[in-house]
Formats: sequence, structure tokens, C-alpha cells
Amino acid sequence: MGVAAARAAAALAAGLLLYASFPPRPLWFLAPVGIAVLVLALTAGPRPPRARGGFGYGYLAGLGFLVPLLPWVGEYVGPLPWLALAAVESLFVGAFGAAAVVAARVPWAPLWIAACWSLTEWLRSSVPFGGFPWGRLAFGQPDGLLLGLASIGGAPLVSFGVALTGAGGALLARMCVRAARTRTRPGTRAAVGGVCATAAASLVALAAAPLLPAPVEQRTLTVAAIQGSVPRLGLDFNAQRKQVLDNHVARTLELAAAVRTGTAAPPDVVVWPENASDIDPLRSADAASDITRASQAVGAPILVGAVLRNADGTTTNSVIVWDGARGPQEQHDKKIIQPFGEYLPYREFFRHFSEYADRAGDFVPGDGDGVVHAAGVPIGVATCYEVAFDRAFTQSVDAGAQLLAVPTNNATFGDTEMTYQQLAMSRLRAVEHGRSLVVAATSGVSALVASDGSVLDRTALFEPAVLEHELPLYTGTTLATRLGALPEYVLSGMGVLALVAGVGVARRERSRS
Repeated sequence: MGVAAARAAAALAAGLLLYASFPPRPLWFLAPVGIAVLVLALTAGPRPPRARGGFGYGYLAGLGFLVPLLPWVGEYVGPLPWLALAAVESLFVGAFGAAAVVAARVPWAPLWIAACWSLTEWLRSSVPFGGFPWGRLAFGQPDGLLLGLASIGGAPLVSFGVALTGAGGALLARMCVRAARTRTRPGTRAAVGGVCATAAASLVALAAAPLLPAPVEQRTLTVAAIQGSVPRLGLDFNAQRKQVLDNHVARTLELAAAVRTGTAAPPDVVVWPENASDIDPLRSADAASDITRASQAVGAPILVGAVLRNADGTTTNSVIVWDGARGPQEQHDKKIIQPFGEYLPYREFFRHFSEYADRAGDFVPGDGDGVVHAAGVPIGVATCYEVAFDRAFTQSVDAGAQLLAVPTNNATFGDTEMTYQQLAMSRLRAVEHGRSLVVAATSGVSALVASDGSVLDRTALFEPAVLEHELPLYTGTTLATRLGALPEYVLSGMGVLALVAGVGVARRERSRS
């Protein structure tokens, strides 16, 4: 096998290792290994590739990572959207490959290579159409040793820690191989690699002992999450919209009956999933009556995921606080809506490529800080896709949210890994902001998550269920909440500086030669 073929095989293997590190597999430790293999493919050998070659190897790694990670995108619309998305998003991993080749010329290379990963991950989470953060390294680490870094610098710092660990490991591996071949001591460069590995270990220690005290527990709230399930999966899951609503009403009435018999505690708040009522309850008297009856029976307000029809023909994906005695109260209109699903940019263009283009929604984004009040408690809401974006819950907690909720509808993605990937994101958000968190899904997986990211209870897929737990409410904020987007900007800025320095080193080398 030639050198180029070996590099290509290693890059593809690196991508597969990154994929394997994501839930539902508990193999989080494969993420730094995957980064190490990719960095070795990009930098090892007497003649490392140039930036153009680095882009190609990075792109191969991106395909190995994202093609198996994202098949849920095409579960019911065919492989074209899935493969197109993976191909486009792999461009950012290709950009990392090119950047890593340049940054590898700079002293303390692992630090700068990890910063380049942060830079390209930020770009991928920002553009186009608002970005697509799915597959950030941090989202595969809810059981990893670096999870605690989320409370200090959020998802960006966790991703950076994983990338730094992998890049440092790659340099150590190179130095050890070189020392074995020459039968000499590793020398200064290996010492640099050791320092980088020590830095990674320091990040682990930092995760175990956060700089700031944890948010303070004030009191507890008994919260119930309802998983009503759906009559069918796929894009037409809501063809029987009344049945979906009836399922969630029925599960809530069952909880009310259990409360009356003393086998369940009276809930303070009940959380229904996204799309629990695709019949607009603000326009349909029947839907409003059903929800009111459920709230009155259980004796608690319900956070109802509903699709609301606007006067101009558009729709909003909303969560309404529904009080049995007072009717609809505050609502959160989903602010970060999903392109090519909830709306279709350039509809006339894309309808030439898929018959499903016209089935994309006409949803419009809402505004506000994502906080609603129920039972006198400020609750931060991030509906489904929103949980992937750092700003959603940061704004909510900044506005005083003491509990977090993720109402989601995963019925449109069938029996895929999507729901487990989303749960991992939710667990990271709980740690990031030091808050208990509720995931309510139509068909699963629903879960109750503690502020340390541990799962207190969860459901199975496709089974109607009720989860109930007494969850602590927290005030105060983590360092990550206070810093907001600053860590990501700093790390991305370091990546830019690495590229500038790497280009300068390359020019000096060429001038000397």
C-alpha cells in the first residue's frame, strides 16, 4: 500500500472511530483515539501532505464520521438528503484537515491543532442556514471524563479537550515510534508532546474540580413527563392528529388516577412533547377542552407542545403552559427552526431534486428568551432541534430558568440513533448550566436528567409511558453560563492565529531552502 493510500485508509478509519464514540454506544473514549489517528494521517512521515492533501484526507474522515452518524435524516425521505447533508458537512472536517497540516508547523502543535478543530466546529455550527451542530465532539461525551468541562466552557471546551487529548496523543505516538527506530531518547519534541498530554490530563483534573461553586439548590419540584406515543411512525405520524392528542391525554389521566389511589405523587408540572397537539388548541374548542380536562384531572399545569396556525398561513412550533383553571398562559415559540424540515430555503430550487421538498413546513421562528412560568417556576424550554445550539439554554438560564425542558418529536426519525444522540446533548446541557432537565418525546426516548448529567429515569422507544420524579431547582449560574459564547470565540481565535503562524513558518522554510 502506498503512502497516500495508507493516509486515506487511516483518515477513513479515524472518521469511523469518531462515529463509534457517539451514543447509543458507550465508547466515548474512541473520540480522542479517532482524532489521534486523523492527526497522524495528516502529519506523520518524512513528507506530510500539503494543505490541499490535508483537505482531502480530512474530507474522507468527515465522510467516515458523518455518513453513518446521520442516516436518520433520510429515514423516510430516501438517501439523497442524508448523503447530501453528510457530504456538505464533511467539507468542514476537510477544512480541519487542511488547517491541521498548516498548524502542525507551529511549536506546541497539538494545542493549535485542537484550536483548529474548535474553529471548524464553530463554522459548521454557524453556516449555512444557521449551521448544523450535530456531531460536535462534545455531544458524544455525556459519560466521558471531560464532561465536567461543560460547566466551565460549555460544549466548545469539551470538544477542545477531546481534540487536544487526541492531538497530544498523536504527537507522543510519533515521538515514541521515532525513538524506537533510532534507538535514541525521544528528546525535546517528545517532551513537548508530554507537556501537551499533561495539559490534557490537567483538563481532566479541572473537570473534577470546577473553578466556581455549583449552582445552589433552592427547593424541589415534582415533574412528570408524558410519552403518549403515536399511531404510526414516519412523516405521516400525525395523519391521525386527534389520536396523538388523545394518547397524551390518556396517559395524563392515568397519572391522575394513580395520584388519587396514592400510587403516584401529585405532580407540580406536567411536560408533554413537541407535536403532542398538532390540532391548534387556540383555534379548536375540542382540543382545548381535552387539554383542560387533563390538566384539571392531574391538578397541575401542562407544558403542551402544539402547532399553532397563524393568520398569514404560517405556523409556529410552540410550547404553551396550559392551566386547567385559567386556560392557556405563557408560550415559547421555537426560535431555531430546522431548515429543510420546518422550512425550506430556496424552495423552488430544491423541489427539482426531491418530491419531498413541498412537504417541508412553513414554520416561522419565534423570539424571546425561551422561559415560561409554570407552578411559579421559571422553566427554560429548548424544543427538539434547539437543544443542539449553545445559545438556546444560555439565554434561558440568563433569564432566570431554574429547570430545563426539551420537548421533542422523534417519531419522524423512526428506529434510528437520532433520539439517543439528542439525549446525549440534553445531558451535556444539564451539566453546562447546572440544572435538572426533562426530555419529553412523543415516541421516545423520554428522560429525567440530574444536573450532573446522570439519567434518573428513562423510557423505551415506542411505548406509552409516564416518568415522574422530584427534581431539584437551582439558582445561580455556572461559569459556562456566565461566559456564554466567549470560550468558543477564544478557541476559534486561537485557530485563526495558528493558521497565520503556520503560513509564516512555511514561508520562512521556503525562503531558507
